[in-house]
Amino acid sequence: MSEMDNEAKITLGLLNSVYDNAQVSQRSMADDLGIALGLANAYLKRCVKKGLIKISHAPANRYAYYLTPQGLSEKGRLTAEFLSQSLNLFRHARLQGAEMFEICQRNEWTRIAFFGSSDLNEIFSLSARDFDVDLVAVITNDPNVGEVAGLPATSDPSLLSNINAAIICDISDPQSAFDAAHQHFPAHKILAPKFLGVVRDYGPAIPEDA
Repeated sequence: MSEMDNEAKITLGLLNSVYDNAQVSQRSMADDLGIALGLANAYLKRCVKKGLIKISHAPANRYAYYLTPQGLSEKGRLTAEFLSQSLNLFRHARLQGAEMFEICQRNEWTRIAFFGSSDLNEIFSLSARDFDVDLVAVITNDPNVGEVAGLPATSDPSLLSNINAAIICDISDPQSAFDAAHQHFPAHKILAPKFLGVVRDYGPAIPEDA
């Protein structure tokens, strides 16, 4: 594994630890990742400097760690990046694709558009076969792309009519894709696989002096 890959793996591990438990200790993070305590501390400081994690005081002279919206987005990006390097992507995407299409079917959202293009388009297309939905098109950033995964592609969502829901398929920057989709579709009609880590509501900001 290259140095860059190892750095991304440690960063993702820290982000996952904080996401799972805001009051996790640095020693626990280090033990879980199998790295020295000093290295965990150095990476944690780097995450704070990059704006991925914020720290606040907790009871008993402890610290609580929180992922910022940027940290949540980076967690999703890194997760998808590692998943895409293995067969885990297919397994996770197929299962979560089925969950999203079940939601669509339950709400009678029959005309679906994919937002963004990646390997997820083809995987989700396979999942859709088991549900009563119609995959209408893929919305991309590239106006020169006419087709993705056998579906017509467009860079202008306004050209599509009667779209009931959009599914995020952008692996490289899923949060930006969600934010862009939200300009055209209500948030509750934008679906995304959980492993992408898309933030729907940023919530109250952590105080800057935390």
